[in-house]
Amino acid sequence: MSTQEFLLPDLGEGLTESEVVEWRVTPGDTVTLNQVIAEVETAKALVEIPSPYAGVVAVLHAEEGQIVEVGEPLVTFELETATGSPAAHDGPAPATEEPAASHELSAPSGTPTSSASSEPADEEESRPNLVGYGARAARRGRATRRPRKPVAVPGPAPSDGVAPRATATRRATPGVRAMAKRLGVDLTQVTGTGTDGRISRDDVETAAHGAPGAGPRRVEAAEHREPVRGVRKHTAAAMVASAAIPQATVHLTCDVTALTELLARLREHPRTAGTRLTVLALVARAVCALLPDHPALVTRWEESDEGPQLVRPAHVHLGIAVATDRGLVVPHVPHADELSLVGLARELGELVAVARAGRTRPERLTGGTLTLTNVGVFGVDAGTPLLNPGESAILGIGRLARRPWEHAGEIALRETLTLSLTFDHRVVDGEQGARFLADLGAVLTDPALVLLLGGSDRADGLGAVHGSAATGDSPGPEGRVA
Repeated sequence: MSTQEFLLPDLGEGLTESEVVEWRVTPGDTVTLNQVIAEVETAKALVEIPSPYAGVVAVLHAEEGQIVEVGEPLVTFELETATGSPAAHDGPAPATEEPAASHELSAPSGTPTSSASSEPADEEESRPNLVGYGARAARRGRATRRPRKPVAVPGPAPSDGVAPRATATRRATPGVRAMAKRLGVDLTQVTGTGTDGRISRDDVETAAHGAPGAGPRRVEAAEHREPVRGVRKHTAAAMVASAAIPQATVHLTCDVTALTELLARLREHPRTAGTRLTVLALVARAVCALLPDHPALVTRWEESDEGPQLVRPAHVHLGIAVATDRGLVVPHVPHADELSLVGLARELGELVAVARAGRTRPERLTGGTLTLTNVGVFGVDAGTPLLNPGESAILGIGRLARRPWEHAGEIALRETLTLSLTFDHRVVDGEQGARFLADLGAVLTDPALVLLLGGSDRADGLGAVHGSAATGDSPGPEGRVA
């Protein structure tokens, strides 16, 4: 019987640490190759980690909620022999089946060897490298690890191979752990009265307020503090970077009554069966249709050794800001400009669902060209969105609201929508940003104008379409600047 440490692998996108969200195994469990052993949270998504070995779980080196850096031990396994493990075979290990939206680690290849081996080369080869998450750096000689600070653990080590706090928290449900944290109760000092020593809410209440009959113990209210990590930490860093960009915002309120009527008709069309069409999908499709005539909106500022450069991508990778329980994320729809309205609506629906489940793949969280943020779903008319670093424009979409509006020379109740466009003023001039927003407002006011977009107005193909989609420089009588 030999032991083998599994180190937290590089999960990609330059991430250096992860938080253990949930263990799927306990010490003493027998696991198979590719069996999911833990779920960890990076700064961008939740990731399920499969076992790189077949054997017995000996030690879990972290408890739920603990931050583990890349390269630090995560699990120690007990293997039958160095060559007898099912993981030891030629060629890559078979991959487990998973949903397309799930982001899991691929199985390692190679032969695990005992950590007690005296040969440096054998020790290096024994470390698994999970495919798709960064190649193992080439080293010569025995690998070194930075020294750790000793941790004093009172009393004898528990027999199950994990720290006392990890044992205590595993005996309490997440709700009980949250209650204990709120009341300031240390679960390692609580004796559980439930089945198999489970800690109940009554146990926590007793520990917080004293023994029965002794009267409640006063618990002084204290400030709530928690470390900034995960998506919140990533978002904060992105907003700090965004604040360094010179930005400007323009607003436009327009009459979208015709658009809402069109949406109602499209929802009844056979081609849209099973597809959730929304105002966001229609706005996204209109934006993609307009961008060929407004290339500055998808041109990014990029620093290089030769100096600043303006880089224009070949396609539109449309980002969507999604509010999740873990914080704000901005996944994108690749090649959104090539999709029909139905295709784009389906992609948006799947993108949002996957993001809220915390399963967005890291490659979908970088490389966007322009972002939409729908603040209208929160009942907000307008705002000033901040740029997603690496992009030159972000469009805020307010709520649909019935307002008194001038229509056909009279005042009538009409469906209105406020748009807010923030742009990088190094790349986009105020005139360019204003013209794009005016054109978008005109199309949303009269969706039939989308037929005029794209291509050339000259038969010889030498001309180009410029100016407003409404054939003028203003959004027309139904759209006006807020």
